[in-house]
Amino acid sequence: MAKYDVKDINLANKGKLRIEWAAQEMPVLRSISERFSKEKPLQGIRIVACLHVTTETAFLMETLKAGGAQLSLCASNPLSTQDDVASSLARNSGISVFAIKGEDTQTYYRHIKDALSIKPQITMDDGADVVSTIHKEEPALIKNVIGGTEETTTGVIRLKAMSAAGALKYPIIAVNDAYTKHLFDNRYGTGQSTMDGIIRATNRLIAGSVFVVGGYGWCGRGVAMRAKGHGARVIVTEVDPLKALEATMDGFELMPIKEAAKIGDIFVTATGNINVISKGCFSLMKDGAIISNTGHFNVEIDIESLKAMSKAQRTIRDFVEEYTMKNGKRIYLLGEGRLINLAAAEGHPSAVMDMSFANQALCAEYMVKNAKNLENTVYSVPEKIDAEISRLKLKAMGLNIDTLTAEQKKYLKSWEMGT
Repeated sequence: MAKYDVKDINLANKGKLRIEWAAQEMPVLRSISERFSKEKPLQGIRIVACLHVTTETAFLMETLKAGGAQLSLCASNPLSTQDDVASSLARNSGISVFAIKGEDTQTYYRHIKDALSIKPQITMDDGADVVSTIHKEEPALIKNVIGGTEETTTGVIRLKAMSAAGALKYPIIAVNDAYTKHLFDNRYGTGQSTMDGIIRATNRLIAGSVFVVGGYGWCGRGVAMRAKGHGARVIVTEVDPLKALEATMDGFELMPIKEAAKIGDIFVTATGNINVISKGCFSLMKDGAIISNTGHFNVEIDIESLKAMSKAQRTIRDFVEEYTMKNGKRIYLLGEGRLINLAAAEGHPSAVMDMSFANQALCAEYMVKNAKNLENTVYSVPEKIDAEISRLKLKAMGLNIDTLTAEQKKYLKSWEMGT
């Protein structure tokens, strides 16, 4: 059995069943897995994956292993691990796993170091903590690495900053930026799972509430859409004039965060930036305001200022911390300010992660084949991979589309024909 550090290895059988349940809704990744098991495109390749340890991630790991990879997995967030899944991967799939739900920061980074002990040739990140750790603390490992992939917006932001500064020492493919990832995973996955996390944590009625969404990127779009569907009055806050205009055209109210702070009942940040809900907002909020985050890191809410401004703190429900302000008002922080969809719920549905993780698998294959031709920068997912995943997903859904005729193809390549 592989090396591991999990909460309870005896949870493995429960995890195995849950992985099977998720895999039923992941036909694209299943078709890739079947091909990988025959062709072995990753034979002997050592891959470290720093991802949310969920049922969907487990099926990705099994797919990579079917392709011949040697794997080591750690969590990309201290609260996102599903302990039974981690146990199943270790016991039933023979994959090294270092992840425990609720682990402290010291354990989190120790687990990253444990995972890196295989000396990876490919890194799979969700937030860029592995890439950052390698560059800052384990530079000797860089000579082994042919490339990496990045799953989420926050990580892509960090990696592009590294690239711009000339600090990135190996190529990265931004899986997050694939159309089959951000148009579906970020919007429909984040939208549904964020609402699921908030409702599980609070059991509050969304209908009739004033629901404030910080940021109108693809994740923010999804959250706003689903909150509106639940019957909330949705307010969007933004710093980008184009996104702000789009939110308005989509029918949402738009205002600065400090105006929204005065009237909001439930707040969700989805920007990938720091202190979106800041010290100045807390004093404006009404009694009972609920604040949460669905961005990758717990920096979008200024938690330290919230603590400093409060006179008492208690955990009133699982994943719900009550902060009593000095004026007696109460503010409720969900999931320690970490991504609420994984802290209090199960993350994205497997049907949408099917496409995201198909991108991961195919980009790993692409990296092995093309690494020698890539520079130390951040690349988009090749269009052929995006299109192939779309084709496979439509096929799995039993849907057909038209194809261009020879005449139409010729027309699209010509310029002579006018009005």
